[in-house]
Amino acid sequence: MKKILAFIFGISLFLSASYSQTLAEHLFSDGANDSFLNRSAEAGFAEEEFRRGVQSYYRGFFNDAIIQFEKALSYLPDEKLILDWLGKSYYRAGLEGTALEQWQFASDAGYGGILLENKIEVVRERRVNSDFDLNKRYTETGTFNGVNSNESGSFQIFSQPISILANADGTVWICAYGSNELVLLDINGNVVRRVTGPLNGFDRPVDIIKTQDKKILVSESAGDRISVLNEFGIFEKYIGKKGRGVGEFVGPQYLAEDYLGNIYASDFGNARVVVFDKDGNGLYSFGKKDFSFGGLKGPTGIAVNGQSVYVADGVLGGVYQFDLSGNFVDVLVQEKTFAFPEAMKFSGDKESLIISDRNHVYSIDLGTGAVYENAFMGNAPARVTSAVPDQNGNILATDFRNNEIYILSNMTELLGGLFVEIERVNAESFPKVTMNVRVQNRRRQPVVGLRAENFYISEGKRPVSKLRFEGAASSNENLDVAIVIDRSAASSYDSALDQAVRDIAASMQGVGNITLISSGLIPVTEYTGDPKGLLKFSVSALKAKRSSSCAFDLSLRMAVNALINAEPKRAVIYITDGLMPQNSFDRYGLTDLTAYMSNNSVAFSVINLRQGALDQELDYIYKNSYGKAYYVYRPEGLSSIARDLLEVPNGLYQFSFESVLQTDMGRAYLPLEVETYIMNRSGRDETGYFAPLQ
Repeated sequence: MKKILAFIFGISLFLSASYSQTLAEHLFSDGANDSFLNRSAEAGFAEEEFRRGVQSYYRGFFNDAIIQFEKALSYLPDEKLILDWLGKSYYRAGLEGTALEQWQFASDAGYGGILLENKIEVVRERRVNSDFDLNKRYTETGTFNGVNSNESGSFQIFSQPISILANADGTVWICAYGSNELVLLDINGNVVRRVTGPLNGFDRPVDIIKTQDKKILVSESAGDRISVLNEFGIFEKYIGKKGRGVGEFVGPQYLAEDYLGNIYASDFGNARVVVFDKDGNGLYSFGKKDFSFGGLKGPTGIAVNGQSVYVADGVLGGVYQFDLSGNFVDVLVQEKTFAFPEAMKFSGDKESLIISDRNHVYSIDLGTGAVYENAFMGNAPARVTSAVPDQNGNILATDFRNNEIYILSNMTELLGGLFVEIERVNAESFPKVTMNVRVQNRRRQPVVGLRAENFYISEGKRPVSKLRFEGAASSNENLDVAIVIDRSAASSYDSALDQAVRDIAASMQGVGNITLISSGLIPVTEYTGDPKGLLKFSVSALKAKRSSSCAFDLSLRMAVNALINAEPKRAVIYITDGLMPQNSFDRYGLTDLTAYMSNNSVAFSVINLRQGALDQELDYIYKNSYGKAYYVYRPEGLSSIARDLLEVPNGLYQFSFESVLQTDMGRAYLPLEVETYIMNRSGRDETGYFAPLQ
């Protein structure tokens, strides 16, 4: 029967060849068969399954795509394009090992060239290398100069940059001491906005931070005050004044905020730290000499995390730890370790501090106080006053003396380039086509802040027509969440569980969609809809019964499946007692589950119902999925959880264009390419799509 169908199908293709070239002739060939009819028929069957597979892939149905590509391979076992797409589907499904096998088969057969070889190398490297390394070496990959020179002359962009605030969307605020202003730059160094403060202007601004409620604070050393601006840079009020009393200072320098919203300012003139409440009222100061501490001499950089305040001293050359009440705790870094340390900022994981010191940038391990050199600017005169990690894994450093900002990148990132993926193509309104492009570095970190000028998009190596940049996911303010409840947790945690779900729902403020899944012996979807529907959640209403054996792997995949076609900003929140139940990884392994979330940009956070450490498996997943771990009854509560997830970097970009390619009634495979450029780095991806059948 199969041979008869193949013969009939081959005749139909042969008769149509006089007026159109079929996809079988353009896309696939079958040299293993002697007969033209059999060859065309096998290619035709493969073509149909391949087209369905491509459409399933772009709709987010990766398991369906795998089945359809496997069927296509059953007709043409050696077709390299099908192998490539099969690898893509396994990759998005989280099965990276199997994806690498398919890509390697295609590469060994001469397909894909350097582009495919680089993809294989990057994915393999991600699977075996850890991202956390304090002793990373950074090198300069670009600079933003304070003066722009061209044929028409020179003009000033900023003068004496002293500190930086890196925003979640990839832009950065530059605090310019010399020109008394704030300058907002995009990722390419273009000026987006200038802020000069109130009517009388800033008076020697030194540091800039953003508070939990999105206010911008600017310390003014000559003005002896702190300016409060809204998130757009519009002045609102002053905090503090010149003096030696409570809420007063002489020459304020660097700023920090704790989880309660209290504001800390290093008071260089009075050799202390001054503390204000979130409304700007003076509370107390600390850092003076007492029986346990010799006293600060010239406090500069300051950073607050949890219950600890870290203060650098430019005169003593050390770093000191205090509690939130200002009591001395310990010496983190011994005196005379640094020449003149200035700004201190946390690394992305807040497990280390990045500190600037003359012409060096160092990292400080918060656990041990060990100091590692990250970058050296050379022996030429320089004064690096601030070094800040940005959203793209770089360090941005201000050179006050040379009027420059350095972009410092890890050497492996510079050599390896960007990892670019055309994630989705929608041609339902052909010839108008929309496409989503995801850009990451080699360590899976999203690259945010890119603009239209950072992309070159083509069809069949020719520029697309009417290209339009539709936007970046990093600016999206909508969040979709899937909550997974561990049903192996003891009933003694029921009240804490109720509170956790209600707090999550409340933190979303009625925006986005929420899905609730019980992770029992069999996963159960308990609720899907508006977050307001869970404001009065009770564990007693759950359908799934408690069980010592819970299908964590199936529950997690069910949660991610619910988010594949959700908002670009999406997350799974796992509520548990911190212990992994039995049979948690019977069907899917730990790395496969983590890859499934990471390859589809789903963050994973954990709410622990008991005090204590999480099991290693949970610790691994959230640290590799841009999530966080929370204790349900932590002092600051869970009201920030939605905001934290919205701030997770997202490197997704959307474009639209008008295609000029011939579709052959929807049967032609239309090639599509994208190249991404930023500074000295670039990346590329190639794919294809089908127009609707006619």
